[in-house]
Amino acid sequence: MVILVKEIMSKPLTIDLNKSVKAAGEIMRKARRDAIIAVRNGKPAGLLTDSDMIKKIIAKNIKPSSIKVKKAMSKPLVAIGPDATIVEAARKMKKSNIKRLLVIDNKKLIGIISLSDIARSSPDMIDLLEYKLKMRDMPTEIRERFTSGICDSCGNYSDDLKNSEGQWMCEDCREEEA
Repeated sequence: MVILVKEIMSKPLTIDLNKSVKAAGEIMRKARRDAIIAVRNGKPAGLLTDSDMIKKIIAKNIKPSSIKVKKAMSKPLVAIGPDATIVEAARKMKKSNIKRLLVIDNKKLIGIISLSDIARSSPDMIDLLEYKLKMRDMPTEIRERFTSGICDSCGNYSDDLKNSEGQWMCEDCREEEA
C-alpha cells in the first residue's frame, strides 16, 4: 500500500522569525510539538526545533527571551510535495541528513512531515529497520548468510543483497556500480 505525504503530514506550526525563542518554546509546549517553522512575511524562512534550542540556547546558557528565532533556527529548508510517497520523503530526509520536511503545494506551506510520522504510519518499515540494525551487529561471517533486506543504495527490498564495500546492495545497484 502506497502512503502519500499528505495523508500523514501535520498542520504547520509557525512563528515570525523576529519573535523570541521563549515565545516559540511556549507555542511548541502548548501544541506539544518539537518543531516550529519560522516565517518572514508569511513565507517559511527556517525551522526551530527542540534540538536547536538545546544546542544553541540552553547549552550556551543564553536566556531564551533575549534571542530571536532567526538567530537559533536551522536553514536552509528542505521541502516535498503533498503527493510524494513516504518512501520518497524518507529518502529525501536521508539524503539531506534531516528529520523533517516542509510540505509545499503551489508555493504554499501546507504541512510538515517527520521521520516519526513515517515510522508511526508504517509498522512494516519499523520491522525492516530493526532487522537491518540486527544484521549490522552480527559478525561478518554470520551476516554473509543473510541476503534479504533493504538495499542501502536504492532503498528497495531485495532477496539478493550482497555486501559491497560496507553497503548492502541489491543486484540492480551492484550492476550500476560495476
